[in-house]
Formats: sequence, structure tokens, C-alpha cells
Amino acid sequence: MTTFPSSLASRTVSDPDVLARYAVDESLGATAPEHFEVVRARDLDDVVEVLRWAQETRTPVVPQGARSGLAGGSVALEGGVVLNLEGLDSIVEVDPLESLAVCGPGPVTADLKAAAAEAGLFYPPDPASSGFCTIGGNVATNAGGLCCVKYGVTADYVKALQVVLPGGEVIRTGHRTAKGVAGLDLTGLFVGSEGTLGVVTEVTVRLVPAPDPALTALATFDSLDAASRGIVALRLERHRPSLLELLDGPTIAAVQAIADFGFPVDCAAALIVQSDRPGHTAQDAHRYAALLTEAGATDVAVADDPQESEALLAGRRALHHALVAKGPHFIEDVCVPVGQLTALIAAGGDISARTGVEITMSGHGGDGNLHPSLFFDPREPGSRERAEAAFAELVAVALAMGGTITGEHGVGSLKSRWLPDEVGAASIARQRALKAVFDPQGILNPGRVYW
Repeated sequence: MTTFPSSLASRTVSDPDVLARYAVDESLGATAPEHFEVVRARDLDDVVEVLRWAQETRTPVVPQGARSGLAGGSVALEGGVVLNLEGLDSIVEVDPLESLAVCGPGPVTADLKAAAAEAGLFYPPDPASSGFCTIGGNVATNAGGLCCVKYGVTADYVKALQVVLPGGEVIRTGHRTAKGVAGLDLTGLFVGSEGTLGVVTEVTVRLVPAPDPALTALATFDSLDAASRGIVALRLERHRPSLLELLDGPTIAAVQAIADFGFPVDCAAALIVQSDRPGHTAQDAHRYAALLTEAGATDVAVADDPQESEALLAGRRALHHALVAKGPHFIEDVCVPVGQLTALIAAGGDISARTGVEITMSGHGGDGNLHPSLFFDPREPGSRERAEAAFAELVAVALAMGGTITGEHGVGSLKSRWLPDEVGAASIARQRALKAVFDPQGILNPGRVYW
């Protein structure tokens, strides 16, 4: 590789063990290439210099945050540079009057949420990884999370961006004002672009008034049909829940295997629902419980206070640990129309029975976004390949239902083969042409998304 400019020497990494940590994200099968470099940027000037040098030398650049991605979008490339942005972690401003915050790409999502809360405001996007994922990564993948049913996803809150393009040009998109329709929505184009168009160095987000502490209702069902009726009833409710999570039977069995969270052994599904509506959380929680009972729930519990709410959520919060304890697996991400959600779960059960691949199906019931986990035995030849083939079948089912290959994890490298199936060849060609407008030499995250 061409030698870095001397001004970046203090930002590069030479220790092999440290390099290895920056080489991969959390995606299945991610491995470090033999030759790559890491630059840990500390300010805008570092990013500008890397992208100026990279364009001059035609060196691939992989923008990277906390490496928590599951789609292979921030894995180092052979002969390339990993540009890590965790060091740009300042929360520059929280403005209560304008209801916005300005920060770098590096702050952990939970820290931005805490800063908003100190000002009596609320930053709603709430990925399950909010305790360690970064705002920049959320912007790159248009992350969602547990509260999307009421509040939406990251794109609904990003007002403006500062972005560095290949060659080092710095541009700004969007606006701080409550309204603004001047020019094309370039902010929306960059949100969800997975580091393929430019490197985000500053984010301005919209904040909303703080809600009340949420109250929870938990319902269990002996059939997927009854659970589906419950989801539909809650989606049609005038005061929509702030959270609506679904666990299928195999997921519940995995959770119960590590501790008794009170789920029945023959439970086909569970729904966990919350309200955070100011002044009405108890009223809403009991209303949701009544709707779930009418839909056919076999058992419903309602929290009386935030402590009981946490107790009812304990099984959901234990999910990651339960899946890890169950064995090697990969966690995937598909989204279908809400009315098709339980049909997708049933299809997953059919695929599991036919292929012998264990599949758990849980996720965000309120917005049709499931996270199937597919298990395999790395000691058994062909086991992982069978699990991947089973997921390919599930992707086909989701697309046939009018769904999408990814609701919030992104396309990355692991799902790019299915993108033409969803959007079509003509759309892929247009997306590549748009990329070329911002990145004419194709140095930003090549081989990801639409390649």
C-alpha cells in the first residue's frame, strides 16, 4: 500500500492484536484480510485527509463505528483502509427551544438519549444495541429498534448532516429549522447508505418531548392466529403502543431454558406491549390487556409500576443471552407487512421442520420486523451452509409477502445478492449511477450493498 501522509501517523494502528479488533464486525463469517490499515480519526481534518489521500491513491475506504453491524458492512477490505469514527464522539449541543441535538458520529446511542433526557427531551430511536452502537452506525443503516411502532426509525429524526466526500470535499445537507424544502433531500439519501456515498462527521437530530415511564402488559397465546389478532387490534388502536415485541414458541423455549420467566411450556407466542403516553400509561396498558384477551390470549399480566414493567420485560431482555446459550447461530433481519407477520413465523416453522435447521422467530411485532435466529453446529460439515440455505428460503417467502430483505440491519455484503430480487435490475443500475455522482472512483465501501 502507498504510505500514509505523515500527519496521519499518530492516528494509524500498528499493533496486530489491535488491528484484528478493527478488522471485523459482528457478521457471520467475517474474517480479517491479510493487508489493510486502520485510521482512528479524531476530528474532521483527519477524515478529510484520509479521503483526499484515498482518492489520489485509489485506495478503498471502509467507514466504521462500533463494529456491531450484522450484515458485513464494516469489515476491512484487502489493501484498504478502515476509517474508524468512534473518536468523533462529542455531543456538541442540545437545544431545548429548537428540540434538536448536534453530535459527531461517535457517541453511543444511549449517551445521546441520556443527554436529551437531561434537557427534558427524548431521542426515540432505540436499537437493542443502543448501549454500544454509535449514532454514525445508526445513520449508516437507518437503524430502528424496539419503539418503531410508535416513533419510527432513525431517518425520521435526522435533520441535517455534515459529510465528507471522496477527495475530501465537505458538504452539509438538511437544515436546523422546523421547516425546510430548499433543494433535494440529500439527507434522506445519505441515511441508510451504509458508508457508500460519503463519511458522516456530524449529525443533527430532532428531539421530542419526554414521555412518561412506560407501563407493560404481557400476553401469552396458544396459537399464532390468536397472536396475530392481538397484533392487529393493537395496531388499529387510536393510542398506539410505544413498544410491541413478539416471541414465538421456540424463542420462548430458549428463554425458559436459562431461567423461569413465567412463560407456559406449551406457549405458541407471547406479546409484550407498552404505553408511555403522558398521563395515560395505566389506562393504555389495561386497554391493551383487554384487547389481547379479546383476541384470544390465554394469560395476560399488567404492570402497576415501572418496576413491575421491568419484571415483565425480563424475558425479552434475556433473549440475547438465551440465544447465545442455545448455541452457535446467526441473527437475521426481514420485514413483512404487519398482517403477514405470523404467517412468516409459520413459514419459518415449516422450513425448520423440513430442513432440520433450528429457527427461532422473534422481533418487533408492531412493525412486522422479525429477527430469525438460525442455529448450526460448526463441527458438523455442511451445517452452517444448510442454515444459510434455510434463511435464503425465508427471504424468498418474505419477498413473496411483499416484504423486504432487511428492516434495520442493512444490506452490507451478506445480503447484496438478494437486493436485485427486491428492487430490480433497473433500480440497481440507478443506485450505482447515484453512487458514482458522490464517489466516481468507487473507493467508498466497495463490494457492499448494490455491487
